[in-house]
Formats: sequence, C-alpha cells, structure tokens
Amino acid sequence: MSNMNSFPEGFLWGGAVAANQVEGGWNQGGKGLSVADMATYKKNVDVKDYDSHMVISSDFIAKAMQDETDQMYPKRRGIDFYNHYVEDIALFGEMGLKALRLSIAWTRLFPTGEEETPNMEGVQFYINVFEELKKNNIEPIVTLSHYEMPLALAVKNNGWYDRAVIDHFVRFSKACFEAFKPYVKYWLTFNEIDSIFRHPFTTAGIIADQCPAGKEREVIYQALHHQFVASALATKACHEMIPESQMGCMLTKLTTYPNTCHPQDVEKTLLKNLENLSYADVQVFGEYPSLTTRLWALEGIHIDMQPQDLDIIKQHTVDYVSFSYYMSLTESARDDLETTAGNTILGVKNPYLESTEWGWQIDPIGLKISLLEMYDRYKKPLMIVENGMGAKDEVVDGKIHDPYRIAYFQAHFEQMKAAIELGVDLIGYTSWGVIDLISAGTSQMSKRYGFIYVDQDDDGNGTLQRLKKDSFYWYKDVIKTNGSSL
Repeated sequence: MSNMNSFPEGFLWGGAVAANQVEGGWNQGGKGLSVADMATYKKNVDVKDYDSHMVISSDFIAKAMQDETDQMYPKRRGIDFYNHYVEDIALFGEMGLKALRLSIAWTRLFPTGEEETPNMEGVQFYINVFEELKKNNIEPIVTLSHYEMPLALAVKNNGWYDRAVIDHFVRFSKACFEAFKPYVKYWLTFNEIDSIFRHPFTTAGIIADQCPAGKEREVIYQALHHQFVASALATKACHEMIPESQMGCMLTKLTTYPNTCHPQDVEKTLLKNLENLSYADVQVFGEYPSLTTRLWALEGIHIDMQPQDLDIIKQHTVDYVSFSYYMSLTESARDDLETTAGNTILGVKNPYLESTEWGWQIDPIGLKISLLEMYDRYKKPLMIVENGMGAKDEVVDGKIHDPYRIAYFQAHFEQMKAAIELGVDLIGYTSWGVIDLISAGTSQMSKRYGFIYVDQDDDGNGTLQRLKKDSFYWYKDVIKTNGSSL
C-alpha cells in the first residue's frame, strides 16, 4: 500500500505517443497508407470545430492517395520519430520514465492489411525501438490499433463494417505477439474504442458515403461489434502466446456532470455516463449491457452476429482498464446554453472551471471522481494512459518556460494520489504527448503537449531539434521521488 506521501512502489510513471502522430516515415521501410495519412491540417477552420477537421469522403481519399507529398497531411511526417527514436528514447530515459505507451503502425507490418506475413523491415524497426527502451529501463505499453488502420481495408471493406477485417486484425496481433513477446508485457487492443461514433473513419475506416442511407448508426454498431470480437480474440491469443502478459481495454473517459440539479439534467447525465462506460463494460464483464441491447431494439438496429461471438466476448475479458482523461463536461436538458470543446466532443460549459486555449475545461477533481467510479465499477487495476493539456509554447533564448503545464500536472497528480489513498488500484500513468506531436483532432503542431519541445510548425517547417521544457525537469523530479516531491 502507499503511504501518505508517495505512490505505490513500482508505479509506472510514463508518457504516451501514437505511431501516426510521431513516426512520420509514411513512405519508408515498406509502410503502406493508413487512414491517418488522409488527415489534413485545415488552416482556416476553427480548431474547436472538430467535425470540419474530421470529414472524409471517397473522392477526398482518391485525391489524397494521388498526392505523394506530406504538405497537406501532417501525420505523414509526424515529428520523424522514425529517424529520431534513439535520441528521443534517450531523452525519455534521462527524464526517468518507467513506461512508454506507444502503438504499432499496422501498415508498417501489413501494408494493405491483407498480407499473409509481416513486412520484416517494419518488424525490425519496432524491435530496434524496444531494444532502446530496454537500454533505458522503460517498460513499453503497446496499443495494437491507435487510429491507423490500413487505408486499403477502409476503401475495399468500408473498414470494420466488414467482418473479414476481424481475421486481418487477429493475424496482425499474433504477428506482434510473436515478434515482440521478449519485450512487451502490457498490451492494449483498441485506443478509445468508444470514439467510433465521434470519428468513424479515423477509428474504424468507415467512409460515410459508402454506408447505406439512414443506416449510419447501424453500420457503426456493427463495426464496433466486430472490434469487440477481434479484441477478445486478440486477448485470447495474447494470453496463450505470452503467458505473463496483461491485456487491457482503453476508454475515452468523458466524465459528465448535470449542469443543474433539475431531474431532467440529472437523467440526461446518467444516460450519457452509462453510455460512455458501456464500451469498457463489454470488455471487462464480457457482455453487452442490457440498456445497449434495448436501445438497438428501440432504434430498429440489427447487428449481425455469428453464433460464437457472444461466447468469445464472454470468455476473453481484459486484465486491466485503461483510459484517457483530459476534461469533464456538463449536460443539460436546455439547448440554449454555451457549449465548449473537449476531446473531439462538445459539451455544456461548466462555469466553475477554467479552460485551455482550445476550450478544454481543466478539472483535476474530475480525474479523482473518474478513478473512484471506474475502480468501484470494474474492481480491476486501472491505468491512466492519456492526460495532459495542449498549449502554445514559446522558445526564449533556447528555453521553454511552461508553468501552466506544470500547474496542470501537479493538480492532476494530487488527485491521483488522493484516489490511491482511498484504495484505488492505480498501476500507471502515461501523460499524453510526452514529446510534442501532431494533434489527433486538428492535425496541428502548435497545440503542444510535450515535456520535450520539437522545432516544427503547423506547415512542417523547422529543424526538428528537441529541447527540454521546464516541465521536463519538474516531471523528472516527480518520477525520481515517486511523487513525494509533490
């Protein structure tokens, strides 16, 4: 147990990145195109207007496939981790990171997703990365699918809507377990599996104009069902191939409060929170919540299932629950209240909280509330695998003073500690964007999350030089003292 001034012994202090936001090297090493290679930075669109940033059509994809540059597509270049990983991991080691959450780019191993055997150049790249992590005593936490499925499967199969994609994903997962089992104990199947409703193309390769008219929600639920089956099959394979392994699920924790104590606000909030948790429920409890299946019946949604699907989901549940937490939201029965942005979502503004420049409301206590709620519900170890704030940083005389970032983390860490004191089994924390990267929702570089600054602007100009921010030294101290420096 933790004492009053520290986190549990062996707590995994770390940072997180995703292949599609850092690697670059989109046309190197035999890599195929992924859905992330279609994401554009739209200069003239409000950064809070996620829908406009995320919209993708068949015509748009056809055009983007013809474009052999990364000019419009920042995720194709990332921060060139593909060629800088040795230097970057050395910096992570200097910071004292105990863990790094990263993802495997599916198309580095299977360029179209349909190949029978993996591209060995891609496999070798990740072995090199894991070797560097090992040298620096950093435990990898690996996400198999983090918004980077093969574009070919989106175009040919309308992504996860097609059941055939289950087999492709399981083959990819097994290739990862086989190649990386000497290095990786902690795995995650799908990043923010619930996000399929917010951005179906990014999450599941679903192209809106390829869906039957008026059946978009049914298509998304069907694709989600396929992901749940694939996740269970990958969990099964992981446990068989790497006996010591731990497989987790990953949820966007969208903690929502009633805007007032009006019973209608409270009811809307309850339904919203239950819906948010339902995705993890399936992977932890091994069954769909009855409220979900009832909703399908009421909406006339039909899900095609194979006879063994529900058994597979039931038999292969996860070992731990991981989640992202950036902000909280409020819910109201009224529709005339001011809204504000969140993690690719909009909610009613909370007058008691401050916001980042991107409108995300800063709520450290909401993190403690989330931890208590989830631990009480799931009774499994928890891991916070994304948390942080996007901000504009200024370099002055080669230094970056970022007291706002330090204040953000300090406040959230204090609430984590408070939750641990109350008995929550929290095993790790990986801050989002341990190094500056291309933002997920808006494909911007200027929305910086890292403890390490990368010299690159929204248009891709810059030296790519890495600089340590003030927060780098602060976090290093937190990790070294296992949180007692707080």
